[in-house]
Amino acid sequence: MGSDDLASLAAALREGGVPELPPELLVVLHRRGLEQWEAIAGLLDPAPAPEALDHFPGLEIALLRLEQACRLREGVAICGDYDADGMTSTALLVGVLRRLGARPQAAIPSRMADGYGLNPGMVERLAAEGLRLLVTVDNGVSAREALERAQSLGVEVILTDHHSLPEELPPHLALLHPAVTPERSPYRGLAGVGLAHLLASSLCRRLGRRDGLEIAQNLFCIGTIADMAPLHGVNRRWLIDGLPGLRHSPLAGLRALQQIAGLEDVPLDAEAVGFQLAPRINAVGRLGDPLLVVDLLTTTDAQRAQELARACEVLNRQRKELCQAIEAEALALLEADGERRSTFLLLAQSHWHHGVIGIVAARLVERFGRPVALLAGDGDGRLRASVRAPKGFAVDRSLAACADLLEHFGGHPAAGGFTVRAEVVARLHERLDQLAEEWLGERGSTLPVEPEALLPLERIDEAFWRQLQRLEPFGIGNPAPIFWSTGCRIAAQKVLRGGHLQLQLEQGGRQLRAMAWRWTGEQQLDRPVDVAYRIRRDRWQGVERLQLDLVGLRPSPEGEVMLRRGQRAYWCRRRGDSVVVRNAAGREVMDSETDHPPYVRSLLEEAAMALGLAA
Repeated sequence: MGSDDLASLAAALREGGVPELPPELLVVLHRRGLEQWEAIAGLLDPAPAPEALDHFPGLEIALLRLEQACRLREGVAICGDYDADGMTSTALLVGVLRRLGARPQAAIPSRMADGYGLNPGMVERLAAEGLRLLVTVDNGVSAREALERAQSLGVEVILTDHHSLPEELPPHLALLHPAVTPERSPYRGLAGVGLAHLLASSLCRRLGRRDGLEIAQNLFCIGTIADMAPLHGVNRRWLIDGLPGLRHSPLAGLRALQQIAGLEDVPLDAEAVGFQLAPRINAVGRLGDPLLVVDLLTTTDAQRAQELARACEVLNRQRKELCQAIEAEALALLEADGERRSTFLLLAQSHWHHGVIGIVAARLVERFGRPVALLAGDGDGRLRASVRAPKGFAVDRSLAACADLLEHFGGHPAAGGFTVRAEVVARLHERLDQLAEEWLGERGSTLPVEPEALLPLERIDEAFWRQLQRLEPFGIGNPAPIFWSTGCRIAAQKVLRGGHLQLQLEQGGRQLRAMAWRWTGEQQLDRPVDVAYRIRRDRWQGVERLQLDLVGLRPSPEGEVMLRRGQRAYWCRRRGDSVVVRNAAGREVMDSETDHPPYVRSLLEEAAMALGLAA
């Protein structure tokens, strides 16, 4: 993006009434496809949510049935899931319906005993207790057997779910699902908690009751960030509106959780929710009884809330200890493999805990840049796995290619899971390894780091930080930008406990602290470096400062820099203010020449970035 383009875009923003952004942030937005001022304005201040009844055909039926339940003080089962999305969705509807006069009760299956989703046994138990209305949250569309049993028992079911719809829907009274909304609807990105919020807030407005709206908004924010739902459309609008109110939530349990996490005196942004509150909620679903979280987020007793928050903290510590132990064991197994290490890293131990192997698998992906499956014992000669993978390796397609070897499987491109019999694990590993080899051959042996804008360290100050915050909340669909700086001198360095590398970087008279978390490179760096990083505000012992969280680090290039595209290598260097790129055959091209085909133009742009000549 040239300086003329930046000036034109900045002028268009001013004319459109949008306060000007720094050029580096305009470059980031341009690279993300936001090239017109209207699109940027829509990111900074999204449009209000449209009328939900126009987007969800089943909403009117669901509202009429729940209005009846509230008027008659009817019992209603809220059937959720044991992840953060499912637990917050359940708490949201239980808390709101209780305020509106119904008698809701939470019904969440056990991760270890029941597995995912509504099952026939749960339906039979609830029907035997006299319940005639169930509302599923974050599950239900795949529970055909359970819903057919509900139909046979005269139990009505409102389905709210965001997982893939089957070709034939199970029996139900009403369905709320993002996929049934019109194409390009801003509701398309809702997670389970977003649908629960939509249902609850619509019901509150219909009944003229505002006492449930704030708690619905609070729990929407927590669940949406914890579930890593895409932050666009109404998700983004509702988060922008809801995050400022979290610090003074009317929910005793949410206030207690903030206190336990040490967040009492700081604003609650998406990062604090994602890295401080969400893990404490998730730990319960992984290791304990998910009803603990529902009780925490629905109680009105402050003392009870403190007790429940402390129980969450105990489970969170156990989760950390389990993850550390399993990761250490996994690394030892990989080290024992040595040069025989596979491209697809598959490790199995019967004693590993199902609830945390996905977390450890994700850490191994970060460390090795390869797809990982960790398997734990599931009884009766079976193993249950969590799979994670780097960008570009499609977990869902890879598992589908192994369907004949698997008993159950599912997932999306970045993550998934499966159940397999122990005797076929070796064959499964061979096939997955072959798929990973093909992928690695196309991608190359290293994970690319793709910074979005060149940023001198002297530009990183409080004013720039405030401008960067205008792009928040960050998450899926709107990640925190990755910047990069060249030729940084290392003024100080220290390896911290846990293997983290702390650097003091200096460039142009400006010094900033940088952290390389879980560092696996050289222990001493003694020459200028180029760094890629995200900027964040670090708070430690009452002191706040801007910090660089490193995602990539390399020695600053001297002479030529090599670029890889698949199996091809190119060498680039500066020639005055120009960029020269040479291929393996010795042919050279320069950016000052004209009429390059698109492939060569993009290669020259990549080379200019690698040499620090472009933003």
